[in-house]
Amino acid sequence: MCGKVLLMLFVLHILCEPVLCYYVCMKSDKPMRKYILPFLEYCEVEKGLSNNTQRNYQQYLKLFTVWLKHIREENLLPHKLTPDHIWNYRLYLARTHKSPTGKLLAKKSQNYYLIALRVFLDFLADRDIESLPSSKVKLAKQKTTESISFLEVRDVEKMLAVPDIDTSGGLRDRTIIELFFSSGMRISELIALNVDQMSFLDDKKTDRTYELSIVGKGSYVRTIFISPRAAKFLRKYILLRHNDMYKPLFINFRSKSADSKRLSSRYIQKMISKSALLAGLSKRVTPHTLRHTYATDLLSHGADLRSVQELLGHKNVSTTQVYTHVTNKQLRDIHEKFHGGGDIKDKSL
Repeated sequence: MCGKVLLMLFVLHILCEPVLCYYVCMKSDKPMRKYILPFLEYCEVEKGLSNNTQRNYQQYLKLFTVWLKHIREENLLPHKLTPDHIWNYRLYLARTHKSPTGKLLAKKSQNYYLIALRVFLDFLADRDIESLPSSKVKLAKQKTTESISFLEVRDVEKMLAVPDIDTSGGLRDRTIIELFFSSGMRISELIALNVDQMSFLDDKKTDRTYELSIVGKGSYVRTIFISPRAAKFLRKYILLRHNDMYKPLFINFRSKSADSKRLSSRYIQKMISKSALLAGLSKRVTPHTLRHTYATDLLSHGADLRSVQELLGHKNVSTTQVYTHVTNKQLRDIHEKFHGGGDIKDKSL
């Protein structure tokens, strides 16, 4: 009896195998570029990724299609993608493609493009479309220790003095810098703020630190804190806006279209960089530099790494450990101040 059952299972396996193989390994006659839009819809609907992440994936994959066109394979089918394609694309990212500033891509930036391609290949596999496994896309090796750029508090003070707060644009820019340093927000989180989220400022208390819940990276809800000084400038800026009905908190005063009123990340990046130059700072300063400065300031005043992790919205404390340049210095200072080994006299001298 058992022998007959085993024989039957074996026959079923032989008969069904071609069907299963066809289902799992379906070859598509559509070019890879035709799957990018369905992929972005998949990111939105099934993965629930933020609009910012979707835009980034679209930008990164657009370069891949540009490169395919460059090598005259714009109609490359998914199952025709080979490890040689991946290797040559990596060479293109490392040696040819340049950023808007005219510089070659750093290893970290190269990996953004490669990670997007990996996720795209995972999508094809999820749709049972035969293609190269995403594991074949190797990332560029980065340095194990990441150095960060941050400012001294006196440098932040110099930057805060740059905008002319007697003008609408200057008051807005000063408020933005204050909010960056007060909260450690990411630029994407800041530009997404709306006026109606600021209703808590109505109490007009001048000595209170306010809490605000925001949706951060990866749809992760976290709390940021707004200092009394940053709250003061927010109130002044909102009062300036009392006659308009625009939804975004930070707006482009020159734009005539309601659809383009929300201030762009590009403008904020340029404003921060220009403010640093006018303040006489020699280093390159970005919105993320102010985020690093916020974290560094917290640690230098005694905050622990776990608390800073929560305040920055890092899911993993290992991401926060790039700030150990501060804690290491504190440990050295503590060692020099309190270690009793210095009291032991060396009789050999």
